[in-house]
Amino acid sequence: MAFDVLREITSQDAYANLALAKKLATAGLEPRDNGFVTELVSGTCRLMGTYDAIIEAASGRSLTTLQPAVVDLLRLGTHQALSMNVAPHAAVAATVDLARATVGQRVTGIINAVLRKVSAKDLTTWTDHLARDLDETGALAVRGHHPVWIVNAYQDVLPEDEVADALAANNVAPSPTLVVRPGLCEVRELVALGARATEFSPFGAVADGVPAHLPPVKEGRAGVQDEGSQLVAWALSRVDAPQGSWLDLCAGPGGKAALLAGLARQAGEVLVANEMLEHRAALVEQALSAYPEGTASVVCSDGRTPTWEPASFARVIADVPCTGLGALRRRPESRWRRRFEDLAQLGDLQRDLLRSALGSAMQGGVVAYSTCSPHRAETSEVVEDVLTEFPGATLLHAADFLPDVPDCALGDYVQLWPQRHNTDAMFLAIIRR
Repeated sequence: MAFDVLREITSQDAYANLALAKKLATAGLEPRDNGFVTELVSGTCRLMGTYDAIIEAASGRSLTTLQPAVVDLLRLGTHQALSMNVAPHAAVAATVDLARATVGQRVTGIINAVLRKVSAKDLTTWTDHLARDLDETGALAVRGHHPVWIVNAYQDVLPEDEVADALAANNVAPSPTLVVRPGLCEVRELVALGARATEFSPFGAVADGVPAHLPPVKEGRAGVQDEGSQLVAWALSRVDAPQGSWLDLCAGPGGKAALLAGLARQAGEVLVANEMLEHRAALVEQALSAYPEGTASVVCSDGRTPTWEPASFARVIADVPCTGLGALRRRPESRWRRRFEDLAQLGDLQRDLLRSALGSAMQGGVVAYSTCSPHRAETSEVVEDVLTEFPGATLLHAADFLPDVPDCALGDYVQLWPQRHNTDAMFLAIIRR
């Protein structure tokens, strides 16, 4: 099962969490086996770049000389041998058996030979070997299991002595975090079901196991959302603003929209949730479905070319598409799939969406620009560029609206971190129009 999911991820660009969830939903496995498959897939994806370098060093050949299915088998075997509680000989034998069953007898020899060399050393010894001739940043990237360009981005915004901790935090899979729909569910209900209240968000709880099995989630009165995303939405709701409707400019898949809809309803306002892609707009509809009619409406349109009148909203959030460098612990394949070159294309889109958000806000209204990335090219540089086009707009000190969250201020911005706050690395700017 893990091999089948990994093949989808590497050959079809499937998302690890979605492909894995789909497979497990119909597998009927015991919880222990569910956990094993999850760790085998997610862990292999998380350290894939490191494992690829180890496999090439052990085999003495480029991965391009091996058929893709064989590479995935070697990755699975390497993860078992170096990072799981599996005896090396068992990891080798199980992978050889899997190779025989899936690809054929002819590849079992190379699988056996390479994995025996891989398992002859532990992971630390391998990474020390790979880092021996590299500069400080390159060595940090190898030992922290990240591409160099991501390490550079972290070094740009973090104290030098915190970078290694930030990389290490991305390598620890988080427990699922739940969020209540305000007015429909309270955190104490989730706690009574065995969850633990989140440290900073008054709307969240951490739950082990499968969230979909909990009644509030089944009923749509709660959902799954990282605490960092909850804090971004909460901060926007706490800023003084005129009366008027609220707008979620990039609403899919609906987590922030569902939280904001409840907060807007409590304030006597309504939310407009805009999403460009039809299938994601359908997910937004689903996330909002438990609220009474009239709480929110979903619009399917390109947020860069609004279908509504300018200056229509009192509060606007633009949670823009990004590289996802802040959610690497939840999206294990992203660090190896994304490229530095993605930043330029995404930056143009991010600027267009922030311009649209500011144009959609009424005078005196507030705009939250957020993104799940700490990279300056997706965060402060975007905000500073666009603000030059809106001379009447004012950048507020975002940390003032999250006063109970320590060490989150980055100048006038908020930057959350896994190693500091146990959240995704969410960025937030708040602008008054």
